[in-house]
Amino acid sequence: MEKFIFFTGMHWALFGAGLAFIGGAVGSAIGITYVANVGAGVLSEDPEKFGRILPLVAMPGSQGIYGFITAVLVWVFFLQDPESLVNANVGFEIFLACLPVAVACLFSGLYQGKTGTGAAGLIAKQAEAGGRAIIFPALVETYAILSLVICILLLLNIRG
Repeated sequence: MEKFIFFTGMHWALFGAGLAFIGGAVGSAIGITYVANVGAGVLSEDPEKFGRILPLVAMPGSQGIYGFITAVLVWVFFLQDPESLVNANVGFEIFLACLPVAVACLFSGLYQGKTGTGAAGLIAKQAEAGGRAIIFPALVETYAILSLVICILLLLNIRG
């Protein structure tokens, strides 16, 4: 089987899929932790704000979902048919196509969590501002979504 920089096409594809999942999962886990810590403090003072805090805590979790979707798409498009990965360059292209999700979801999860902490602080002081507060972390979400879209377009192009 052909190799490119010591890896076969299958290895590169697995590496890309795994990295996309790991980046999204780590970004989500850390982002959720940031918001949950602040949210728990808010709820310790006023448990009635749970419904307003929960969406903020859950939002960074979407990056892990985008990483999971990317890994599943690599499996569906390429890993089910090992013949598609005989050429190591194709596997490397898949790896490169997964990088936007791996990197963008790692950082957007972190920063969405940080933005969510500010939004939770706003809700702590003004509960009625919950609808406006969620806009700030939602703006960070845009870039995670764009990374998934470009990854899907790249994978579709590679699949040809």
